[in-house]
Amino acid sequence: MDYKDLLKKAEAAREFAYAPYSKFKVGAALLTKDNLIFTGCNVENAAYGSTMCAERVCVYKAVSQGSRKFIAIAIHAGSHSATPCGECRQVLAEFGADIQVIMGGSSGFTVKSIVELLPCSFTLRTNEKKD
Repeated sequence: MDYKDLLKKAEAAREFAYAPYSKFKVGAALLTKDNLIFTGCNVENAAYGSTMCAERVCVYKAVSQGSRKFIAIAIHAGSHSATPCGECRQVLAEFGADIQVIMGGSSGFTVKSIVELLPCSFTLRTNEKKD
């Protein structure tokens, strides 16, 4: 699957976003090494700390279905590109520094690896290889 197709899946997922407070709807699509795709959208809550970003929705859905090896995640935020927040960057880094992050909107897209977006991620592992 190419990045444009993955971004289209993220754009479609964005339609389901629940963003009554910020009005900032985000969709994401996560591609696994098994060629599976998990989509998600942001879900806001009046208790702001309970809000969940689209990227983490994808990752948690994938992990809960048994997938832990990811190739890329596409993020679509409408007319402009948006980067993952710090929490989402850290969650993605848990599963691999080489995950490609496709950030796009109707005006095009950019691609960066998760290590480029979060060069000093936190880890409890020392010399272990991440699953």
